[in-house]
Amino acid sequence: MSEEKKRFIQEFVPGKQITLSHLIANPDPDMFEKLGIQQEGALGILTLTPSETVIIAGDLATKAAHVQLGFLDRFTGSLVIVGSVSEVDMAMREINRFLSETLGYTPSIITKS
Repeated sequence: MSEEKKRFIQEFVPGKQITLSHLIANPDPDMFEKLGIQQEGALGILTLTPSETVIIAGDLATKAAHVQLGFLDRFTGSLVIVGSVSEVDMAMREINRFLSETLGYTPSIITKS
């Protein structure tokens, strides 16, 4: 008797969204050291799906404000931007605006600590 093989196909289709958008104003200097990035006034942390969206978001951030990319991972969708509090805030607002209005993403409230 032959054994029937069953095949399962799993597919992950993420939504188009900004899942996290948080600004840390004036973090402890030790945090910059642990992250291995140059110390500035603020950190902007974003998580986006699909994960490749961080490439677009990183480009938007650096064009919208005087910020630097502290970390960008196109496999996990993580982005950290660094700069003054006002510049990081401006960059994060532009990322949310463009992705929402132009590409139809679900935006995220920018939280702050």
